[in-house]
Amino acid sequence: MGILEKISEIEKEIARTQKNKATEYHLGLLKAKLAKYRAQLLEPSKSASSKGEGFDVMKSGDARVALIGFPSVGKSTFLSLMTSTASEAASYEFTTLTCIPGVIEYKGANIQLLDLPGIIEGAAQGKGRGRQVIAVARTADVVIMMLDATKGEVQRSLLEKELESVGIRLNKHKPNIYFKPRKGGGVSFNSTVTLTQCSEKLVQLILHEYKIFNAEVLFREDCSPDEFIDVIVGNRVYMPCLYVYNKIDQISMEEVDRLARKPNSVVISCGMKLNLDYLLEMLWEYLALTCIYTKKRGQRPDFTDAIILRKGASVEHVCHRIHRSLASQFKYALVWNCGFNTTYTPLPP
Repeated sequence: MGILEKISEIEKEIARTQKNKATEYHLGLLKAKLAKYRAQLLEPSKSASSKGEGFDVMKSGDARVALIGFPSVGKSTFLSLMTSTASEAASYEFTTLTCIPGVIEYKGANIQLLDLPGIIEGAAQGKGRGRQVIAVARTADVVIMMLDATKGEVQRSLLEKELESVGIRLNKHKPNIYFKPRKGGGVSFNSTVTLTQCSEKLVQLILHEYKIFNAEVLFREDCSPDEFIDVIVGNRVYMPCLYVYNKIDQISMEEVDRLARKPNSVVISCGMKLNLDYLLEMLWEYLALTCIYTKKRGQRPDFTDAIILRKGASVEHVCHRIHRSLASQFKYALVWNCGFNTTYTPLPP
């Protein structure tokens, strides 16, 4: 039995097993096995040639955004509208066969936008160059999931399932679980909160499935078995996702209102150029970028050339962006913000 058949059998077993206290250990083991087989499926084949398989492009600009969606939902049209890159768009499917990069210039930032080929159901197993598309998506800072507003919620659930199966977690944070394998001493299990989804016995069963018999585990929040498996595997990618519903000019106003009120969702029409400005504002928020302007002594700030950094960046990050040797010679800085003025002085080494 091949890996695909094993995955299919486990998924069927999980679907027909009732969820209750008596079956939680059985379901936990099945989920651990499923995660192992999916990881094996994503491993590159040794017999396959390494040349010409991927279509990744060099990362450039201040941030990277990946466009993911089914064929003929408007990804290429969106790229052509938002950037100066012309991507071929037509009324038939699979117009885009490779990764086409473009640059969005917004608030002084250069945001790299990647138009990826449309993926189909089963992309995680390699159908329709799905593995290459998903591999590029893992390197992005934000995923824009382009959806056809006329197709309802079918496309969204299928795409979420495909990305979930390859370790991409959309709009989720990394589980607050401390996990460290060790050479001996068995499994040390502790928690700082009351656990309702995992127990010590279930944690040990999952660890034994991964051939881990000595480890230190500390739960700092109430996590599910799936989240604990993600921590063990360690290759999960947590990234924000913006669900963009295109072709709203073809549905009723009631349906547009319903889609617009969904969390993490924006409704647009590339054909009529509707709501594109609001989409850019939302994209800026999801990227969590901030503009920093420099000011010479005795002169006004230069608002024409911004330093783009992620929110939470320190003065040291600004120094490195200006010049790599500036941080070692740095003495002090005056920092102005909307709500305060302060003097920043680095601590002595």
